[in-house]
Amino acid sequence: MLTACRPAGAGTVLDLCCSYGINAALLNHELTLEDLYAHYTSPQATELTTAELIEWDRAYYAAHRRPEPARVIGLDAASHAVSYAHAVGLLEEAFAENLETAPPSPALRQAARHTRLITVTGGSSFLSPLTFGPLLDCVHGPVWVAAFVLRTHSYRRIAKCLEPYGLSTERAATHTFPQRRFTSKQEQRYAIDAVTAAGEDPQARETHGYFHSTLYLSRSATDAAEAPLATLVQAS
Repeated sequence: MLTACRPAGAGTVLDLCCSYGINAALLNHELTLEDLYAHYTSPQATELTTAELIEWDRAYYAAHRRPEPARVIGLDAASHAVSYAHAVGLLEEAFAENLETAPPSPALRQAARHTRLITVTGGSSFLSPLTFGPLLDCVHGPVWVAAFVLRTHSYRRIAKCLEPYGLSTERAATHTFPQRRFTSKQEQRYAIDAVTAAGEDPQARETHGYFHSTLYLSRSATDAAEAPLATLVQAS
């Protein structure tokens, strides 16, 4: 996992490909991923209508809210997912936009102005500089970009587009992070072949049945010197 990965000072966390707001749930609440699994697979959850589940989740997250939560806004092309995350209070603002096909709306530009951390967990394989460039053009002030990138994909193009904004990208070399189980033997074979072709070792990672991701952290050279990446990363 990644600890203390936020630039100093109050600001906004912008979660790309945020879906139902799970990153915000973990960041701003005294909850673990295991807690969320138990919550959403419980008999009560499966019996509720969507409207009832929204009310139930509002109370659930309010009861576990951290004393000083970060302001988190979410961006995802899936309108139902981001709308739900906003309705239950996980996201301060939610935007159902696809920056790969259209520029950010004026509302998104305004909301992103004070972003200090941009996060993306697994969705970078769907993204390109078309998303990152316009977002960084909106930001006023220093920002970090933390991306968990599937080992089947390259982050080179995105890292390159961050450089003109003064952001240097480092890779966490000592850890990988399980993303999800493979859905089939064919998917696993694809992942093993892609990781091997990239010069990485799939043993004890993809060979054990999971997609794995690598952390890439982009920030200024000054911030990198003050907080080395190795001090921010610990085994999951």
